[in-house]
Amino acid sequence: MSTLTIRSLRKNYGAVEVLKGIDLEAQNGEFIALVGPSGCGKSTLLAMIAGLETVTSGEIRIDGRLVNSVAPKDRDIAMVFQSYALYPTMTVRENITFGMESRRVPKPQQDEAVKRVAAFLQIEPLLGRKPGQLSGGQRQRVAMGRALVRDPKLFLFDEPLSNLDAKLRVDMRTEIKKLHHRVGKTTVYVTHDQVEAMTLASRIAVMHQGSVQQFDEPATIYNRPANMFVAGFMGSPAMNFLPAELSEEGGRPTVVLPTADGKTASLPIVQALPSDTPRQLLLGIRPEHIYRFDPDLARRKPSIAQINAVVELVEPTGAETMAVLRLGAKEITGRFDPDGTPRMGETVTLGIDMARACLFDPTTQRLI
Repeated sequence: MSTLTIRSLRKNYGAVEVLKGIDLEAQNGEFIALVGPSGCGKSTLLAMIAGLETVTSGEIRIDGRLVNSVAPKDRDIAMVFQSYALYPTMTVRENITFGMESRRVPKPQQDEAVKRVAAFLQIEPLLGRKPGQLSGGQRQRVAMGRALVRDPKLFLFDEPLSNLDAKLRVDMRTEIKKLHHRVGKTTVYVTHDQVEAMTLASRIAVMHQGSVQQFDEPATIYNRPANMFVAGFMGSPAMNFLPAELSEEGGRPTVVLPTADGKTASLPIVQALPSDTPRQLLLGIRPEHIYRFDPDLARRKPSIAQINAVVELVEPTGAETMAVLRLGAKEITGRFDPDGTPRMGETVTLGIDMARACLFDPTTQRLI
């Protein structure tokens, strides 16, 4: 059993409030990702869980035990750092067993632990090497091996893949996910990379300016973001935001948008709206929910609404093509199949999937 409960957690550095009342809970075996831009407080929060930073106010509990004043070595956690933090003069074996040596674990137990972890991470041939003789991915495996030999209650990862190249990041992301499935330990993982958060976590805490903006499952975070910050941060390219006006057509609520030809288009709203919905709205639509309109698309997706746009720019990426589209004075991004990509300069009829659209209050920036 290994749970983590954080209640009303605050951290101040003098007059500067870095964390502003954080509430989070990780159930046994959960993989929680803390994601957000640089300076949002995610690494500070992880350091407080680890005991490397003091608590200004609030509570941190591991398995129900209050650990605010408990030393890091007594919290039964293991941490994997961004910088690997390996001793350069020690071999891989010595790096892995260093903590056990400090705790005076008997030599036969050390050997058994190293054998088990090395086989698990497939680093047996590396045990006699020093960190300088290893690749970035191999060093990260060793850092994870050093954490694994402890069999802790909590695993803490502080941006462990940020120093790796793009391909190795994908490979190591897969390895971390496999590791979590095999070990089943409660894990808190800090990253600024929303793809890492989406692919690894069972739940994501999106942080901004010291506060948790939304804490939910990845699909909910992506499809029903709590506010415009979450909607804009999660997803690449980011969600498009279009100023719109609430109206009605044929007894149904619609949003009215400017089109490429200087006219307006009314797009029907699929969702139910609260009675206090403001007249001026922001329509949020993700690039993959913008299509090149054709009659077959309308038959397959009844929620598709038509609107004309001018293609400003086309960016082929191989498996898909991005296009910058102009609606009135506003530019948006669409993601298209390479075979159906519009040409630069043409006016194209788009199909907007209104069932996947989000409506935001421009004053509060919260989801309606």
